[in-house]
Amino acid sequence: MTDQTSAAEIQAEVDPDALVFGINTFGDLTQRADGELNSHAQTIREIVEQGVFADEVGIDLIGIGEHHRDDFAVSSPEMVLAAIAAQTERIRLGSAVTVLSSDDPVRLYERWSTLDALSNGRAEIMIGRGSFTESFPLFGFEMQDYERLFEEKAQLWSQLAAGGPVTWTGSVRKPLTDVSVYPPVEPQADGTPGVLPTAVAVGGSPESVIRAAHYDFPLMLAIIGGGVSRFAPFANLYRQAQAKFGHESAVIGYHSPGHIAATDAEAKEQLFEFWQASTTRIGAERGWPAATREQFESGIAGDGALHVGSPDTVARKIAFGMRSLGAQRFDLKYQSGQMPHEYAMSSLKLYGEEVIPRVRELLAD
Repeated sequence: MTDQTSAAEIQAEVDPDALVFGINTFGDLTQRADGELNSHAQTIREIVEQGVFADEVGIDLIGIGEHHRDDFAVSSPEMVLAAIAAQTERIRLGSAVTVLSSDDPVRLYERWSTLDALSNGRAEIMIGRGSFTESFPLFGFEMQDYERLFEEKAQLWSQLAAGGPVTWTGSVRKPLTDVSVYPPVEPQADGTPGVLPTAVAVGGSPESVIRAAHYDFPLMLAIIGGGVSRFAPFANLYRQAQAKFGHESAVIGYHSPGHIAATDAEAKEQLFEFWQASTTRIGAERGWPAATREQFESGIAGDGALHVGSPDTVARKIAFGMRSLGAQRFDLKYQSGQMPHEYAMSSLKLYGEEVIPRVRELLAD
């Protein structure tokens, strides 16, 4: 199966009226005007302001990542999202991602169903294994159990998210027999148990794609490097697995970093130093060389993962990516490293007011 064939097969499946446009932040500590870092507390307050503003400019969803280290401010996305929920009425509230392996699914459900109640049904969760592993030793888990923890907890979560009493047996926690968890998500209009919307974030593992299909969860592809279209085979694999499992829908989205300004040059200029510092810092932990300008420009060129530029440039790139994957959802990771709050707010304004309407127009043609 080739990327070119996949893109051609999928293109007709994009429905402009069913698209969702979200934003993600990992809660990086932000830089003040004097170049000093904000506190963790101030960064969290800025994220709340960004979420409220995103609602005002027409963005559909905000997803907040979970980290447990000094360069990120948010360890409890649900708490930050609850603050946003209290000041908004429309925007959907999600995670990006929740590290399921190092959490307890029952407590997780209780927290998210509470957020769902506070927001009048706007909560949705994205589970994943995460690209950082600091939560494992922090909460007493062994990295050698990485696969088993996620597989068993995903199985349990699939039952919890569906609503109703749960019976489950595994090796990572005590079994449950006909257990109801409170508060439940409010019932659906037809009286059936309420369902907590859940997506699975995948970075490029075929096994993870098939797992998402097995549980009939939407697939979110985390595309942070390389060309977006090279992920088309994963989209096709997911659709094929959905059909094999007898599921009727196959909802696909993707997440990529980016920044929007009035012109391509301005967007690059505003983003580069923060992208370079963040990429270099995290890359050093993983044995990667320092990030370069050439690498940055390569990520922006063509269908590269970096969605950086003017509103029209970014809109065209998103439209191409959504056609390539047959995606119904796109999330822009709008915060990169220590980028100041003011840059983030300006980017969000352009994304909501100019980019999203333009993408809808492009995909309607």
